[in-house]
Amino acid sequence: MQEAPAVVAGASEVSAVAFSLPHLQGFYPAGRVLNVSRTQMQALVIIRSLNRDQRNTFVASFLGWTLDAFDFFLVTFVVVHIAHDFRKTIPEVFGAVTATLIMRPAGALIFGLLADRYGRRVPLMVDIVFYSAVELATAFSPNFAVFFALRALFGIGMGGEWGVGAALAMEALPARARGLFSGILQEGYAFGYLLAAVAFFLVFHFFGQYGWRAMFVVGSLPALLVLFIRSRVPESQVWRSGKVGAARATGQYARALTANPLLFFYAVALMAAFNFMSHGTQDLYPTFLQKQHAFGPAQVSLIAIIANVGAICGGLLFGQLSQRFGRRRSIISAVTLAALMIPLWAFSAQLAWLALGGFLMQFMVQGAWGIIPAHLTELAPAAVRGTFPGLTYQLGNMISAGAAQIEAAFAARFQLPAGGADYARALAVIALAVFLLVVVFTAIGRESKDVDFAAA
Repeated sequence: MQEAPAVVAGASEVSAVAFSLPHLQGFYPAGRVLNVSRTQMQALVIIRSLNRDQRNTFVASFLGWTLDAFDFFLVTFVVVHIAHDFRKTIPEVFGAVTATLIMRPAGALIFGLLADRYGRRVPLMVDIVFYSAVELATAFSPNFAVFFALRALFGIGMGGEWGVGAALAMEALPARARGLFSGILQEGYAFGYLLAAVAFFLVFHFFGQYGWRAMFVVGSLPALLVLFIRSRVPESQVWRSGKVGAARATGQYARALTANPLLFFYAVALMAAFNFMSHGTQDLYPTFLQKQHAFGPAQVSLIAIIANVGAICGGLLFGQLSQRFGRRRSIISAVTLAALMIPLWAFSAQLAWLALGGFLMQFMVQGAWGIIPAHLTELAPAAVRGTFPGLTYQLGNMISAGAAQIEAAFAARFQLPAGGADYARALAVIALAVFLLVVVFTAIGRESKDVDFAAA
C-alpha cells in the first residue's frame, strides 16, 4: 500500500514539496508558496500521494454514503406534502423517519457481518442496489402504511452502507490520510443533504404536478454507482491479508464484539449523542423554515444548500485538524463553537441571518462529524472492523431515532404569540443539551489516532 509523504515540518520544506509535485508548479509561485498554510499544503500532498486504486475506492465509498444520505433527506423536505396527501399530522410523518433510523442497526449488523466474512466490496454493491430499489418503490406507495413500511426497509440499506464503506475506505488509505479523508467521507452526508435540497427545488419547480413522488423516482439513481464499483474498485487488501479467518463462526464474532464491553457501550453512547446532534439540527429545520417563517421551496432549498456548503467545509477542516491535534480535542472544539451559533441559527428573523446561522451551525456540527469515520474505525477491534463502526454508529442512531419527533412534540407545547408551534425554542433548547452530552462523552473516551490496521 502506497504511503503518504512525510509530514511537512517547515516553510522551506513546504516550498520543496510544492515544487516536487508537477501539478503544483506554477499554481504556487515561489514568492507565494510561503503564504500557503501548513494544513493546506499537507492536504494537497496527501491527496496527491494516493494511487489509482486508493482514489477509486475512496470515491466509491464517498458516493455510496452521499447517495444514501440523499435518499434519506428527500423525506425531510416533503414532510408537509406527504402529511397532506395521506391526511396525517407532521409528527406522524416524522414517525416514518424514526422507523428508518430504528432499522439502521439491523442493516449495519447484516452487511457488517457479510463484509467481515466475505469482503467489503460485494456487500457494498448489494446494499446500494437494495436501498435504491426501496427508494423507487416508495414513489408508488398507495397509502401511509406502505410508505411507513418501505421507509423502515430503507433504514436497513442506509444502516449497512456507512460501516462497510468506511471500513473499505479507511483500510485503503495510508494512516496519515485518515483525518483528511475521514472529513471528506463523512461530509458525503452533508453533500447528500445538499443534493436533496437541489432536487427539492428542481422537482417542485419543473415537475410540481407530480408532487413528492417524483422525488423518490430521482432517489433510485444511486443503483448506477454499482457499475463503477464493479469495474474500478478492488477488494480491501487489509481484509485479504486476513482471509484465512474469513469463515469465522457467528460466536467468534460475538466474542470479538464483546471482548471489551466498556468500549462497545461507550461507542454506542457516543454515537447516540452524535446522531441526536446531527438529526436534531437538520431534520426539523426545513419544517421550521416552512411553518414558522412561511418560506417556500426556493427559500428553504437556498438555506439548506448554504448550510450544507458549510457542513462540507467544516468536515474537511476539522478532519484535517484532527490529524494534527487529535480526534477528541478537535471534536470538543467544534461542538463548543456550535453551541455559540444557536442564537443566530434558531432565533434570527431574516432569511440572510438564518442562512448564515445554518452555515455556521453545520460547519461546526459536521466538522465534529467529519472526524468520526477515522475515530470509530481506529477504536474498532481488528477482527470486526467491518461490523463495529457501523453497528455502534447505527445503534446510537436507533437510540436517537426520535430526535425530530421529540423536537416537533416539544415545539407544539410552546405556542407563538401569533399562534403555531415554537420550533425555534425547541431546536435551541435540545441542541444545547445535546452539545453538552457530546462534549462529555468525547472527553471521557480514548485516543487511537493513527493505529496500524495491518499490525492489528
